[in-house]
Formats: sequence, structure tokens, C-alpha cells
Amino acid sequence: MPASLSLCSRNMWTCTSATFGMGTHYWPLFITALFFTAESQLLDSCSTATDCAPGLYCGNCPSLGKSQPFCIRGQAQIPTSMVSGLPFNKYSWLVTHNAFSIVDAPLLTGAQRVTFYNQEDSVTNQLRNGVRGLMLDMYDFENDIWLCHSFRGRCYNFTAFEPAVDALKEVESFLTQNPSEIVTIIIEDYVRAPKGLTRVFADAGLDKYWFPVAKMPRRGADWPTVNSMVKNNYRLLVFTSDSSKEASEGIAYQWKYMVENEAGDPGVVPGSCPNRKESKPLNSRSSSLFLMNYFPTIPVQNEACKEHSAPLADMVATCYKASGNMMPNFVAVNFYMRSDGGGVFDDLDRMNGQTLCGCATVSACQAGAPFGSCKAVGMPNTSSTTTGTAGSFSGSVQLSGDASAVNVPGVSFMCLYLVLITFCLL
Repeated sequence: MPASLSLCSRNMWTCTSATFGMGTHYWPLFITALFFTAESQLLDSCSTATDCAPGLYCGNCPSLGKSQPFCIRGQAQIPTSMVSGLPFNKYSWLVTHNAFSIVDAPLLTGAQRVTFYNQEDSVTNQLRNGVRGLMLDMYDFENDIWLCHSFRGRCYNFTAFEPAVDALKEVESFLTQNPSEIVTIIIEDYVRAPKGLTRVFADAGLDKYWFPVAKMPRRGADWPTVNSMVKNNYRLLVFTSDSSKEASEGIAYQWKYMVENEAGDPGVVPGSCPNRKESKPLNSRSSSLFLMNYFPTIPVQNEACKEHSAPLADMVATCYKASGNMMPNFVAVNFYMRSDGGGVFDDLDRMNGQTLCGCATVSACQAGAPFGSCKAVGMPNTSSTTTGTAGSFSGSVQLSGDASAVNVPGVSFMCLYLVLITFCLL
């Protein structure tokens, strides 16, 4: 390993271009080329999903001028499979923004849906591919609690997706089948029905995995170790945006336990990582979790691969610095599988590598070895490390349709844009 890389691996997100003799935008590509051998088929040309190794799919990135299909990474390495036994807040996890807002989701209300989409595969498949955090917007609707985008703060039949219990049952099934996995749910909470959230989580069978709010750390203390959370079956962390629910339903108020940067367009401005107004400053040490949002206000499916290339890696560095060198624990994105190669999965590998063992990637960590003692690595194991079936891939980057194809007779896309820009979508 070159000496310059060894030095850089100690402080990955503050490396300068002089360290490598190359611009910082080339750093993600350099690491990808170093740790993925030709055998892995990452970035190799392909025509079908079977041309690519496990954990990869066959797609493209026209927004970066890469129209010909090539093998792209589509699964995360689970960091606890490399380094276990540390506090939960020492790890970094992939989060899907509006995990329920899925392209080609069934029209359960009977109305044509008029809204934007943020993901391309089911909640189950997201979890199988290594997603460990789900952002869910919950509303009172049809005498039940639904996952929904809003129009002026309310759920309508043309913005609704599905009853919340259905998605939560997918989480319950995953946790039951994978007894060493931990999942975090972050709720944008518009539910006013008394004990509504308590009821829907109980109906989904998730109360048995609930991390009690009384046991959550205060004043920035470390969380329990992942091993103890698994042992005690505290494998579901749930946070709400409604501060009243902590007292009334025992659901943790999000910004009491984590800091968060701005969502939407303010959160993707290069070189800037402001805190969300509800959050304490990012460099506050009174909360030990850090949620980093990286998605535009208006999700554009075909632009996501560009967003998840060099700009995402640069934003991790920016937010790391803005937080006083605190690594984000959660990275929330739209269309999480889209990238120009390694994408958010490579970024998370580097984040976990630096935090957990002081190495350039989590694949180089060695159990029980001193911090900074890194093994030489070739092709990482990109297959799912869960005990269930690995996530599936369609062989096309358009995993379940085209989010830009919103069929609203007589309404132009620009008109739709102007209408929906007024919605509360984040």
C-alpha cells in the first residue's frame, strides 16, 4: 500500500489533493479501482444482470455521459459483520429517504397517484440490500395510518401509498428472519389519532423488538453496543418528529437524540452542511447520532447516479468537518442503488473503515487488531451478509419503472412540477 494512502486512511475525509497528486473528485474512483479487482466486474460492460458478480447489477448513468450499460454496485457490506461489539453510534448506515415512495407502487386508493417517487424497490428488498434505516411519512387517512406524501399537510387518495402496517410488517419479517440485524425508523409524524403509532407498530408485531426510550442515552453518551442490543432484542429504533409522542407513547423525539443537516436542496449545496432548524448545531455533543441528508427537494430518477458519485463523497467530507469531525451515522438518499460505480455503498465502506478501524475501507478491518492495522484487500464481499435471501436485481437500472412517467391526462410535467413543489414532501 502506498505510504500516502496509509497516511490518508487515518483521516479519510480531510485528505487534500496534494496527498495523492490528484483532485479530491478522483478519490472515490481511486479507492474503487484499488479495492475492486477485474474479477468483481465492477464498471465492466454488461448486457444482463447475470453478466455482473453478486451484489452488482447492470445499469448505466446517462447524466454523466455513461449511456452504455456497465456493472454497478447495489448492495452494502454490513459493518457489524466486519467489526462487532462497538456502541451503535460508532457505525454508519444507509437510509432510504421516503422508503415507501416506490416507483410503480400499486394504486391502492383507486385514484391516479399525483406525486413524486423516491425509491425503486420494496422495503423488503431495500433491507436485503443493506439498507438499515427507513424514513417514513405517516398520516391519518381512511380511519387508519397510511404512508403518504402530503398536500398542505394532509394525505389524499392521490398522494397515498399504502397502510403503514403493511410496510412495518415487512420490517418485522426481516428482523425475525435476521436475528442479528438492527433497523432504524425515522417518522415524519402527522398522526393525530390517540396512541395511533403505538397501535400500528403493535399490529405489525414490532413491539417485541422495540428499543425502550427510557434506555436511550442522554447528553451525548454512547449507545449500547450492537452486541448487547441484539442480545436484549432491542433491534428496532424508532424516532418521531412529534415531540409530544415521547411522553404520550414512549416514542423517541428525533432531535433529542440526533443532529441532522438540512434536507432537500439546501442539503446538497457543495461545500455547505447547515443544520436543520429543528436540530441542534451539528457540532453539538449533546446528541450522539448524526443523520446526514443528501437528496434534492425534487427527486429526479435519472439524476441520482450523478448525485451519488463524487458530489456525495464530497458532501460527506463537508458534513464531517461541519460537525467537528463526527462521522454521520445515517446517510439518507433517494434511489439508493443508482451511481456511476460504487456509489453510496463505497462511501459507507470508507466511513466505517475510518471510524471502526482506521482503514481506507471497512473491508480492510481486522477483528481484534490495533486501530490502524489494515489488511490488504481485493474484491470486497458485496453480497448481503444477512441470513435471508440476498436482494434481487432486475438487470436494469430502472428497477421497477420510470419515476418520470407520471400519467396525469391533460397535465404537463411542468404544471405538475409547479403544483407539487408546494407539497410538503420532505
